[in-house]
Amino acid sequence: MSGTPVHTLNDGARLPAVGLGTYPLDDAAAEEAVAGALELGYRLVDTALNYGNETGTGRGIIRSGVPREEVVVTTKVPGRHQGYEETLASFEESRARLGVEYVDLYLIHWP
Repeated sequence: MSGTPVHTLNDGARLPAVGLGTYPLDDAAAEEAVAGALELGYRLVDTALNYGNETGTGRGIIRSGVPREEVVVTTKVPGRHQGYEETLASFEESRARLGVEYVDLYLIHWP
């Protein structure tokens, strides 16, 4: 995927224009798909608590051997976890399931 268009945000962060979405994969399928996609050159992976595959997504990132700082990891807070404390707790739970030190992009799944 070298040569993939990149969007530069106002703060200088760069996001690949193409990424791998993991819905509706289970953990095992997500691990396989993510590892394979990253090995092929993808550098953005999208998951969510609602997909039920954050653990497999994280395993795929590790298994790929691609350095973490080269992978943009996106996940989402579900609508049922609205509110400050609920959002923080949901974020930490997602981060732990993914097995990463940080998440690059954290979105509201729906308002």
